[in-house]
Amino acid sequence: MMHSPSMLRRYDAMCERVAGDVIAHYSTSFSLATRFLGPQVRADVRNLYAMVRIADEIVDGAADDHAAELLDAYEAQVVAAPHARFHTDPVIHAWALSARRCRFSEDHVRAFFASMRRDLNQSTYDPADFDAYVYGSAEVIGLMCVAAFVADEPVTATQRAELDNGARALGSAFQKVNFLRDLAEDRDDLGRTYFPQLRGRGIDDAVKAELVDDIRADLARARRAIPLIPSSARGAVAAAEALFSELTERIDATPAAALATTRVSVPRHRKLYLTARAVRRNRG
Repeated sequence: MMHSPSMLRRYDAMCERVAGDVIAHYSTSFSLATRFLGPQVRADVRNLYAMVRIADEIVDGAADDHAAELLDAYEAQVVAAPHARFHTDPVIHAWALSARRCRFSEDHVRAFFASMRRDLNQSTYDPADFDAYVYGSAEVIGLMCVAAFVADEPVTATQRAELDNGARALGSAFQKVNFLRDLAEDRDDLGRTYFPQLRGRGIDDAVKAELVDDIRADLARARRAIPLIPSSARGAVAAAEALFSELTERIDATPAAALATTRVSVPRHRKLYLTARAVRRNRG
């Protein structure tokens, strides 16, 4: 039976709305930043992140004892999805729309799931494992975002390399900030310690300062690439970078002892101010 083009378009739109709802439910900061993307890029980025969010839920306990089996099955679905035009799962359907349009790399998808799989059986990390985890859990997401940004934009090989470098740096910074924000939850609820510097020990102000300096270096690398981002995405990326820079400064101002028991956040009024300023400075 042939699918009616108009009915498929209607179904596509419903699935993309579902993906947007997933992101709005889980991340107010990210959802706010995506509002400043161009319409098509916004849909593609939300479709990507909705898939990522479901994988996160599988490994973070929603699936209980069946997590490994479900993660394997979900990876297989995600990898196969772009080759079929219709899916009964709205998030998978939305992901497939954007994977085809943006030509997301299967290698990046596989790297993402490899990092998610680590969360099922690894609780501490040495430096090499940490770098591999951050690459798969965050940097490749940045690389797929770049694929969405340039799907309709001509860029040179040099520009693409610089954009990819900035995206990896921003993804790395985001992940490390979230690790610092979630120290207590990761340790107490999930039994994980990501930073190699914290294996077998608690955080102190000297280690915190080292980690903050590393995040600032990532953010500086990312910032240099922002002017190269197509206008349909530049303001949103600048807004996200501004929010995480603010979080980094708030983490720096928080004593290590407090950081180990509380989650640092940015008040909503401050988020709105930073976002509006970043978008205004990066228009067109």
